Amino acid sequence: MTPTENDTAPADYRLLLPDGWFRILLTPDMRNRSVDALVERQFNGIDNAPHLKEELRADLRRRAAKAYRSGGIELYLSLQEAGPFTVPASLLVTLAPLRHAEPLSPQDLARALAAEAEPGEAPEVSVEELAAGAAVRVRRRTEQPSADDDMSAETPSAPVSVSVEYHVPVPGTAAFLLLTFSTPLEPIADAMAGLFDAIAGSLTWTE
Repeated sequence: MTPTENDTAPADYRLLLPDGWFRILLTPDMRNRSVDALVERQFNGIDNAPHLKEELRADLRRRAAKAYRSGGIELYLSLQEAGPFTVPASLLVTLAPLRHAEPLSPQDLARALAAEAEPGEAPEVSVEELAAGAAVRVRRRTEQPSADDDMSAETPSAPVSVSVEYHVPVPGTAAFLLLTFSTPLEPIADAMAGLFDAIAGSLTWTE
């Protein structure tokens, strides 16, 4: 982080997550321990599915390693249940790479993110006031790749995931803390986005 003259960089941050969310620490020395704890929790009392258990462990380790290589600090996965189903959602916390020599204002970042949108993509970009300060919020819809590359007109449309990003300036630095929320449940996207907004709103800096 590059300190500025006016603020002191925080030592850490704090987020409040609902019950049913599991944290995976992404640093190499903690990653496997976190993944193993989640796998054991999910398969508690299930002794007849060792193959599925190891598949989940390998998949989570791959996801965690990829997130860490991209600057990820920690990954949260939703284990919340709605009836017999688990509500799929995730939150990746990343320290965004420095893209400018001087701190960039949220307003300037919002304009830049809106301008970078791909043709046909229409993300919702706004500047929001959080307890941690002004932040840029970006909501997107993204079609997921289909296993069948030869989709015809009769083939159902590809599944769509919904993501909400919060780019939060880190005081005293030119960096942003990036909170990336995602869910594949487009039919309840508005409700999930409201939950994501509440989690982002709980972000505070610690000395």
